[in-house]
Amino acid sequence: MEIILMEDVRRLGKRGETVKVKPGFARNYLLPKGAAMEATRANRAYFEQQRKKIDARHSRKRDAALEVAAALAGVNVTIAKRVGESETLYGSVTTAEVVEFLERKGITIDKRRLDFGTPHGIKTLGEHTVTIDLHPEVTAEVVVTVVPEEV
Repeated sequence: MEIILMEDVRRLGKRGETVKVKPGFARNYLLPKGAAMEATRANRAYFEQQRKKIDARHSRKRDAALEVAAALAGVNVTIAKRVGESETLYGSVTTAEVVEFLERKGITIDKRRLDFGTPHGIKTLGEHTVTIDLHPEVTAEVVVTVVPEEV
C-alpha cells in the first residue's frame, strides 16, 4: 500500500514522501495516528495544497521541542536504588522513574521518547547518558546518576 507521510516516521521516511508499507501497518498504526494518508490522486493534491499549513505546524512542534531541550540542558537526574552486597541493583532504573524525576523539576516528557541504549533499563550504579527524542530533528541528552539507596 502506498501512503504519503504527514510527519517524519523513524526508519520509514520524512514528511511529504510517498512510501510503500504493508497494509496492516498503514491501517492499524499510521492512518489512525494521523502520521500518513493513503496516496490517492486526490490526497496528493490535498497534501500539496496544505503543505504550508503542515510545514507551519511542524515548525511550531520543532520550536516547542527546542524549548524543552533548552530546559533539559544541565539537568542532572539522580536516582537512588537498593543495591546488594556486591553493588548490584535490585531491578533496574526504568523510563518511568526518569520521567517522574523530570516532572518534579517541571519538565513533562513522554516516557516512550527516552532511549537508554539498552532494552531493559539501567542496571548498574554510576553515570549513564540517556537520549531523549523530542522531535525528529531535536534530541537532548540527560545524565542519569544511579546511587545506592540510604538504609
